[in-house]
Amino acid sequence: MKLADIAIGGGSPFVLIAGPCVIESEPQVTDLAGRLCDIARRARVPLVFKASYDKANRTSGGSFRGPGLDEGLRILASVKSRFHVPILTDIHEPSHARAAGDVADVLQIPAFLSRQTDLLVAAAKTGRVVNIKKGQFLAPDDMKHAVAKVVGAGNPRVIVTERGTSFGYHNLVVDMRAFPMMRAQGVPVVFDVTHSLQLPGAGEGVTSGQAEYIEPLASAGVAAGVDGVFLEVHEEPARARSDAQNALRLDRLEPLLQRLLAIDAIAKQAEAHQHG
Repeated sequence: MKLADIAIGGGSPFVLIAGPCVIESEPQVTDLAGRLCDIARRARVPLVFKASYDKANRTSGGSFRGPGLDEGLRILASVKSRFHVPILTDIHEPSHARAAGDVADVLQIPAFLSRQTDLLVAAAKTGRVVNIKKGQFLAPDDMKHAVAKVVGAGNPRVIVTERGTSFGYHNLVVDMRAFPMMRAQGVPVVFDVTHSLQLPGAGEGVTSGQAEYIEPLASAGVAAGVDGVFLEVHEEPARARSDAQNALRLDRLEPLLQRLLAIDAIAKQAEAHQHG
């Protein structure tokens, strides 16, 4: 699959999807986007910048949700224009698809909404790449039905993202078998490492998390042959207004990418040899 000048899947090096959980302010998201672009350029990793204009599924009704549709998309359009980087953002309502698709290169379907037919079809009809997060309640092979809804609406440009499966109270687990299972459906597969390390609802009205396990989990996913790595990154996670406990600190990104690149090269070489 092609996204601007980025190849996703088909044996290409992994793509990095990275950014803050939510747009906290225009200066913050612009500064972080610029720094992420610099890091990705040095590491020679293709980057898609992600940020949400509205977090409609926060644990508490009093939690910060973001600047909203109009202001959020204006900020994302500015980032896209300034840094010439593809943009990913998530939509929660079919009515948002057209406006978000005018700015974002990738429309993301949140995991909790991965079976919502009207939302999937609305995203598909924009012609943008549709990234479907696998619901925490779904088995890997269930995703073929969500993919079929997008393809059936006339859009074959679909990515599926693993973000952990519910495993008892306040815990998620990533089954490495899920990656080849979903890739066998003929779509690129991304590993959302940071959301997989959430402990949903385990905090007092917020989602807790285990950011200390980002590196080993990301390494395992890349070794398993994923086509992309999704990381929420923040310059100072403790101050993040959403997902503070499972975000990667910005200064840890570059060494992590070097590690993942080395693993990816071995995995892709082995895969090519196997199919050669």
